[in-house]
Amino acid sequence: MRLLALFGFGKHKLKDILAKGAIVIDVRTANEFDRGRVPDSINIPLERISANSERIKGYNRPVILVCASGGRSGQAVKMLKATGIKDVYNGGNWMTVLELLRNL
Repeated sequence: MRLLALFGFGKHKLKDILAKGAIVIDVRTANEFDRGRVPDSINIPLERISANSERIKGYNRPVILVCASGGRSGQAVKMLKATGIKDVYNGGNWMTVLELLRNL
């Protein structure tokens, strides 16, 4: 859980965001996503995040971005915040978020 602390919030805040109905967007490649993912997550590879910002805004829910380590999801957070989406968080590694969901 140290990884989450590096992104500015702890596991309890992330659990709260998940419990409030956040949508999980995985910014890994489709191939990576197919090898394992958070159930009900959406795959939008990093290079397509900006092009999908209106779609993401339309969800009207908090957004948690995940990837393999937190690097790409961190970039995606910056991209979405630049488009005006404020309720967006870097969840880091997708397996960490999966484990948190299992323990809700």
